[in-house]
Amino acid sequence: MQTCSDPKSKPPFLLEKSMESSLKYINKKFPNIDVRNSTQHLGPVHREKTEIIRFLTNYYQSFVDVMEFRNLNFDFTRSYLDLIVTYTSVIFLLSRIEDRRVLIGLYNCAQEMMHGHVDPSYARLSQMVLEYDHPLKKLTEEFGPHTKAVSGALLSLYFLFVRRNQGADQWRSAQLLSLISSPPAMINPANSDTMACEYLPVEVMERWIIIGFLLCHGCLNSNNQCQKLWKMCLQGSLYITLIREDVLQVHKVTEDLFSSLKGYGKRVADIKESKEHVIANSGQFHCQRREFLRIAVKELVTVLTDEPGLLGPKALYAFMALSFIRDEVTWLVRHSENVTKTKTPEDYADSFPPSLAWLFLWHLAILPSDTDLTFTLSSLNLKQAPRLFFFFGSLSCFSPPLPQLQPQAYTSVAKAPLHLHENPDLAKVMNLIVFHSRMLDSVEKMLVETSDLSTFCFHLRTFEKMFAMTLEEPTMLRYAIAFPMICAHFVHCTHEMCPEEYPHLKSHGLHHCNSFLEELAKQTSNCVLDICAEQRNLSEQLLPKHSATTISKTPKKENLREKARSRDMDKLHINLTELALTMNHVYSFSVFEHTVFPSEYLSSHLEARLNRAIVWLAGYNATTQEIARPSELLAGVKAYIGFIQSLAQFLGADVSRVIRNALLQQTQPLDTCGEQTITTFYTNWYLESLLRQASSGVIILSPAMQTFISLPREGEQHFSAEEFSDISEMRALAELLGPYGMKFLSENLMWHVTSQIVELKKLVVENMDVLVQIRSNFSKADLMASLLPQLMGADNVLKRMTIIGVILSFRAMAQEGLREVSWGEGFCQALLSWESFSECCFLLYQVTLSVFELASAAGVGCDIDPALVAAIANLKTDTSSPEEEYKVACLLLIFLAVSLPLLATDPSSFYSIEMDGFSNNIHCLTKAVIQVSAALFTVYNKNIETHLKEFLVVASVSLLHLGQETDKIKTRNRESISLLMQESSFLTLDMLESCFPYVLLRNAYREVSRTFHLNRVPTSTH
Repeated sequence: MQTCSDPKSKPPFLLEKSMESSLKYINKKFPNIDVRNSTQHLGPVHREKTEIIRFLTNYYQSFVDVMEFRNLNFDFTRSYLDLIVTYTSVIFLLSRIEDRRVLIGLYNCAQEMMHGHVDPSYARLSQMVLEYDHPLKKLTEEFGPHTKAVSGALLSLYFLFVRRNQGADQWRSAQLLSLISSPPAMINPANSDTMACEYLPVEVMERWIIIGFLLCHGCLNSNNQCQKLWKMCLQGSLYITLIREDVLQVHKVTEDLFSSLKGYGKRVADIKESKEHVIANSGQFHCQRREFLRIAVKELVTVLTDEPGLLGPKALYAFMALSFIRDEVTWLVRHSENVTKTKTPEDYADSFPPSLAWLFLWHLAILPSDTDLTFTLSSLNLKQAPRLFFFFGSLSCFSPPLPQLQPQAYTSVAKAPLHLHENPDLAKVMNLIVFHSRMLDSVEKMLVETSDLSTFCFHLRTFEKMFAMTLEEPTMLRYAIAFPMICAHFVHCTHEMCPEEYPHLKSHGLHHCNSFLEELAKQTSNCVLDICAEQRNLSEQLLPKHSATTISKTPKKENLREKARSRDMDKLHINLTELALTMNHVYSFSVFEHTVFPSEYLSSHLEARLNRAIVWLAGYNATTQEIARPSELLAGVKAYIGFIQSLAQFLGADVSRVIRNALLQQTQPLDTCGEQTITTFYTNWYLESLLRQASSGVIILSPAMQTFISLPREGEQHFSAEEFSDISEMRALAELLGPYGMKFLSENLMWHVTSQIVELKKLVVENMDVLVQIRSNFSKADLMASLLPQLMGADNVLKRMTIIGVILSFRAMAQEGLREVSWGEGFCQALLSWESFSECCFLLYQVTLSVFELASAAGVGCDIDPALVAAIANLKTDTSSPEEEYKVACLLLIFLAVSLPLLATDPSSFYSIEMDGFSNNIHCLTKAVIQVSAALFTVYNKNIETHLKEFLVVASVSLLHLGQETDKIKTRNRESISLLMQESSFLTLDMLESCFPYVLLRNAYREVSRTFHLNRVPTSTH
């Protein structure tokens, strides 16, 4: 029925343009619709009759259910106030459906068109709809004869309602809900003459009183006590709930009805007076009650948590506390959504209900686990126990068991031999029996009855608003977990007669539970990462680059604290403490069939935020090619991780898993969100900035210092290469990227190497014929003199091989850093005898390639680079045969060997003793020749030593011929070039001596040293 009145979920037929004339005709003629003679008006209905029947059946049957509810149960309304309220609420709801006539008439037309007769219930249903066009008028007529019964039932609430509507001051003076106000009586059982009424919802009583006297208003002018009860109720609320979110505006509806009746002028004045009283006082009245309950229930929870045995004798207090909290929360929800104009809006926008709800849920959590048979029996005194056991023994004779209301019914009829009102003690015992029976048999039902907050399912805007206010109030953050936990109550809104609502309510519950937990996890992770950022700032001040600033500070200056900064940090720590309490309050809870773990939400957000924080710390800018030094990033990451690890026992999340997952994602090119990681950033930066400038001669590799060094250039602003490539930086880079990240870096380096090899092969193919002749006649000086000038692109070959050498040298430095990190972590203990192993398997390169790959992943150096072998193997093409590829590889070494003398003509080919290298990085050619040759001939399954020996022979002949040159331009720096051939891991010293006598190498060292010092003397003198 609520669906019918919702514009968003109206049946589609009511919105179609083609049906508009038919709907107007049905509404006009209702209920007497001539289907057979009105084809002109009902043509669209005839065409869509099947679809109309299918779609409107549930709606029509709902209206029929309302009619049947009225006909079958009306006689019992005098005894059941709930039935009166439910019946009246349904009628009010029915009257609010504007399209009720159209829906019923449209369905009946389609029914008659399809089956040839009207629905059997249509005549009575249409009559009822017409009668209840003005529901209050009809309802008051129907209930007029029952005024005495209804008013009698309502007057039985008088003293209870007065007591339940006391203010906070009266509660405080009576020390309501306090277990410690009278220590000697702490273990005495809490009893009442009306046990079940003590936790009866006030809203339920208000509905009974307002609707009861609305229908049976005759007693208000004749019974003073009825009038007092009615006025007291009018002064309590502006709105009462009909069904779910539908409310009744109490004063307006009552005033409209009484204004139309004669003799009710004074009652109308009472209504206006009560309305003014409610508007002026009720907000503050309930605000004070909420404040009292926050303190009283917190005390009660503390005592019961410490002494759960008191739940037995004081179980009534527990249920009263739950009921009182529920009353205040539902009153606030009901009024905050409907009251728009008030002088004290703060009374309806309380930021403290979450604390009440949290105490409510905490109180709820300790009840089912400890309230059992032992505690219940311990609450009975000696006089009550025999009577109860006798009564239970009598009830056990009934099969099936005697319902709880049946004895009351037997003692309340007119001709009963025993009248209950004449035996109040029996009524008290029966109340006591019912309460303790429910404590034994259905504690869960009692908990639902006293603690159901499912009303939030139908006041989602208020629910979300309260949650937002909670997050803005630091003192309320610890109670924020109440909001997702309340979503578990939404399951109580479902009903077995409305299964179609279940998916909708389930969706609401899960969606809001998820959104609340997501927001709480987000707030917590933001707070954690903000504090981490401050910890990182503190750790950064300890870096060596800030030592001068630290030392230069005046004494006692470190004792001065920045007030604003300290306040911000204090606020962050307070918020984190509160959020940690709320996220760690409960391990898990259920929402419909789903089990929810708050810690998993926090872990997920922490992981994502930590990932973003690490990327932010790297500070990579693709435009300006700026990035943080690996050592500085590592120090920042350690500061973050250290603080997060210190929170492990407070957050409730698996911090170790969070850190492990975040760091592991940073070793991959992309994280789980598809964003680039520091592995990608550093790979791009080292390739695009450092190695590109090293290839162009701006940066040189210094083997002596084991780092790249930037050469000073006037007018150029660039980074200092040594700050990003020394031993400590490579070690920090390896620790950040890990084996996976270093493997990704190596693969990208190898891609650039193979791109150079492809170009080198093209040059070899262009000079194929000449190189073949040179390979056969390299020892014939006359023939070589004519062949060498025919070579094209010799300078290009040397340049590309130098680039390859620079890249491989950088990779070797990175691998060394990885080896030191891995060795320090005990990762390489299985490779302690790696050198002896590699010597034993020296000739089995192809067999041991997988072992080389394992060693390379740990940073251990290998004679054959498995990454380079894999990259070159992927270059194989179908267009050329393996023999041709092998031939090109052999000629490439020949091409390089005969091109080496050309380096002597380059002014940059100057050997620096301090750097232990050349200004144009040609000292990297050695590594390029060795690594590329080893990889190429491993791929082609050929002997590496044989081909390197051939290269050494050809290179020695070329360089020795250089020694006989008389042209000073060609012989410039020739001593430096000779140093290139001093060592090879694949060649023995005997082989090297046979080609390059050691005396030549010694003379080369002496000559370059003398030249270096001669060049420095003028500079020093100047």
